Amino acid sequence: MCALRPAARGARGTRGRRPARIPGPLLVLLGCLPGLAAVTALGLCAGGVDHAATAARGAGRPPAARPATAHGAVRPAVVPRSAWLDDLARHAQPPPRYDDKVVAVFVHHTDSPNGYACADAPRIIRYLYAGQTGARDWDDIGYNFLVDRCGTIYEGRAGGIDRPVTGAHTQGFNHRTAGIAALGTFTAGVPVPQAMVDAIAALTAWKLGLSGVDPRAHVTLTSSNSRSRYASGTTATLPALAGHRDGYMTSCPGAALTARLPEIRAKAALLQGRRAAGRAEAAARTLTGTP
Repeated sequence: MCALRPAARGARGTRGRRPARIPGPLLVLLGCLPGLAAVTALGLCAGGVDHAATAARGAGRPPAARPATAHGAVRPAVVPRSAWLDDLARHAQPPPRYDDKVVAVFVHHTDSPNGYACADAPRIIRYLYAGQTGARDWDDIGYNFLVDRCGTIYEGRAGGIDRPVTGAHTQGFNHRTAGIAALGTFTAGVPVPQAMVDAIAALTAWKLGLSGVDPRAHVTLTSSNSRSRYASGTTATLPALAGHRDGYMTSCPGAALTARLPEIRAKAALLQGRRAAGRAEAAARTLTGTP
């Protein structure tokens, strides 16, 4: 699964957090059951998440909704957390953290089985949450959104889908970004469902459109962790729609899904009402991520 950083349980402890409701032995058992391998797969891409809860920036109340931009896109349907997080799995956690805006999206895959029924997606996401908040002691699921193979989009990390929630998905680059995880494993040669591609494009178009960012552009981000591809404090120029491996040493989101990112960028740009770019224009759009 794509790297998520241990969202320090110490921060939660200082807030009087009660113990996780799911016992460790059960999490081990879940990791051994067919179709629930998403929990054990956490280690495959693990090690790539900043502790969002330690960031001082954006703490407190969420910022006011930003005004619509010239290249906004329609918000796609998003299934709320309540569809997959029940009272038995839910635990206490610190308040969400926020940035001023989202200027980039990182795409991940979860390194979990692909042959699931889409009706089982909520259960799979719940097991991912259990593995991250239980066995790995994080404060919440790290991804801001998850997308299943039928193209259904689920709310991940708490804080509000229309807010710039600081996630825990790409070590060094959790600020001013959103993490979208594709449920499944998309290594070389694995088909990526078109419905999933289209949903990621629609979600990206809307989320980046809130800040007026062209999904085909490059943006500047500052690394906050030297375990990423860039030393802490380094300013990096990255795609506005990036793969996890653009910011962290990993193969995530897999070669097959990585190969679809150019298509996703183009679709997202069209959904924002932008015209198709010619080669010269596309080559020149590399620095600021502005329209």
